[in-house]
Amino acid sequence: MKTSFGPRTLLYPAPALIVGTYDKVMKPNGMTAAWSGICCSKPPCVYVSLRKATYTHGNIVERKAFTLNIPSEEMLEKVDYFGMASGREEDKFAVTGLTPVQSELVDAPYVEECPMVLECRLKETVELGLHTQFVGEVLDVKADESVLGEDGVPDMGKVKPLVFAPESRGYYGLGAFLGRAFSVGKRLR
Repeated sequence: MKTSFGPRTLLYPAPALIVGTYDKVMKPNGMTAAWSGICCSKPPCVYVSLRKATYTHGNIVERKAFTLNIPSEEMLEKVDYFGMASGREEDKFAVTGLTPVQSELVDAPYVEECPMVLECRLKETVELGLHTQFVGEVLDVKADESVLGEDGVPDMGKVKPLVFAPESRGYYGLGAFLGRAFSVGKRLR
């Protein structure tokens, strides 16, 4: 028997990302966000949903760009801080020692220490209620060479991305590799 929780945001897991933006005076800012994902493959687009009260929300509206930075498990303390502090009052990069790098493609910084980065130009804005969904067209994905697999693409076991459980407010790492997509189910076809 299943227990009903009613309408809630219990989609597990959610990515724990740092959204990179510039403010009106080009001060780099980062914010931890978990309401994010892929929304289109051609053109490649991702989204992040933010409350209007956040500093990052205004920065995206102003600059029409953002980065989605995929932090590793080793960055947990800094990632959590980026979600607790406001860029209105604090320079999160100075406090954490993380390095903002100006994107050559979009008007937003990315976090040098994150093993993967998606550089996004704002494509669409959707008002959903408490949150605004920002759809960004991915202009480039950057990955540290140290996280690439033998096939030349990012290896999640090397990236070690953080994931977030919304209801329990917990961070987790990924588990073991279980099988290849579009392969393990072939026996049932």
